[in-house]
Amino acid sequence: MTTTDETAAHRGEASAAHPRFAWALRELGLDHLNADIRRFPEATRTAAEAAAAIGCELGQICKSLVFAADGVPVLVLMDGASRVDVERVRQELGADSVTRAKADVVRETTGYAIGGVPPFGHRTRTKVLADRGLLDHDVVWAAAGTPHTVFPMEPKALIAHAGGTLVDVREHTR
Repeated sequence: MTTTDETAAHRGEASAAHPRFAWALRELGLDHLNADIRRFPEATRTAAEAAAAIGCELGQICKSLVFAADGVPVLVLMDGASRVDVERVRQELGADSVTRAKADVVRETTGYAIGGVPPFGHRTRTKVLADRGLLDHDVVWAAAGTPHTVFPMEPKALIAHAGGTLVDVREHTR
């Protein structure tokens, strides 16, 4: 095993996660996940970078993406191999307009930078849509609050802890 595969627990750290996310794990009774958090020396900002670093399939990455629906932030959880269909998100929310949130809105809403947004443990309470494609996997990997950290979790549990509504909002090839 290389040092990039070591967990925080093996290195004697309390948690490799962002402090806000580590606090959220404690609050949710998920402290045991701290032992599974992996920290990488290179950023894993994209799903492809994360999958390569972890050694898993692209679809096993859970992307946490923030959009603005009529100006109100909404979090979409999507598997790493798929793209969000903004029109489906708009229809799901009954919104007039849905756009990708700007970096400052993402940080203000979640408390994290793009590339490190976890599926829960955010600064503010946000509506969460979780694409059904996440359920195609036994385990998915999500950001642990930084572009360098990830954690594994069973998709149904991840969606439940995120307070997500299960939807179909991924792009379908024609």
